[in-house]
Amino acid sequence: MTEPIVTTRALTKRYGERLAADRVDLTVRRGEVYGFLGPNGAGKTTTLRMLLGLVRPTSGEATVLGQPPGASAGLSRIGALIEGPGFYPYLTGRDNLRVLARYAGLDDIAVEAALELVDLSGRGGDRFRSYSLGMKQRLGVAAALLGDPELLILDEPTNGLDPNGMADMRELIRTLADHGQTVLLSSHLLGEVEQICDRVGVIVAGRLLVESTVADLRGQASVLVRAEPLATAREVATNLIGAERVSTEDGALRLSIDASSTAELNRALVLSGVAVTEVRPVERTLEDAFIAMTKTREEIPS
Repeated sequence: MTEPIVTTRALTKRYGERLAADRVDLTVRRGEVYGFLGPNGAGKTTTLRMLLGLVRPTSGEATVLGQPPGASAGLSRIGALIEGPGFYPYLTGRDNLRVLARYAGLDDIAVEAALELVDLSGRGGDRFRSYSLGMKQRLGVAAALLGDPELLILDEPTNGLDPNGMADMRELIRTLADHGQTVLLSSHLLGEVEQICDRVGVIVAGRLLVESTVADLRGQASVLVRAEPLATAREVATNLIGAERVSTEDGALRLSIDASSTAELNRALVLSGVAVTEVRPVERTLEDAFIAMTKTREEIPS
């Protein structure tokens, strides 16, 4: 996962006085699931539209699969679902896909394979207008999968899905990545991104704040220790792991150590006469990291 297949440099889109995307620099590598994370209205959809050539940037540049956005040589290798899927309401789900398949020079085998992937084979004969919101979303993903594209660009792919449907969609996306496809998805659901994405770009108010792996964003795990007397416990921990890795939080110690080191720490505390009542690992969630980043962004003038 080293070859970049999507890159942007200072990509900007302005609508009047409003900056929908503000000098966005992102890189998506082949074979990864890249999560474009941000609240509603942050600029995610606008950026994805620019990558597909649906919206012309005000300034900056982008390359998708070695081509400028919207070039036919690149679009033929991309599957996309942007915002809500649009289909003929009076046609069945299967026939809607057949229409798209004919335009792409594909046969019914490709249609059935796409329906199977999104678990709609049993409802493919129903008219689109009878579908639930979640089924419509899955049919949109099936349309994006026609032709086995190298790159999938999915805008909020779990929108409208129930918990089981969301889990199925996550499994599908990971399976596609495991088979070599690259997935660029946008989402405002932190838990979803945390579970399926290799790397994340966090966008707020049109500005890409950070681009990193999920693990790096969450930072090093730590251990919370409740013990009495606290001052003695802190002294023991400081001598054992160093003062820079020890802090006090809500009447307990927070130690920047791996959970595997807790046995040695607990033994040292007990031998020093410290009564230990709790030792548990604490991992910063992606939500914690996101809140910290957005708070920092609000405190910095644009």
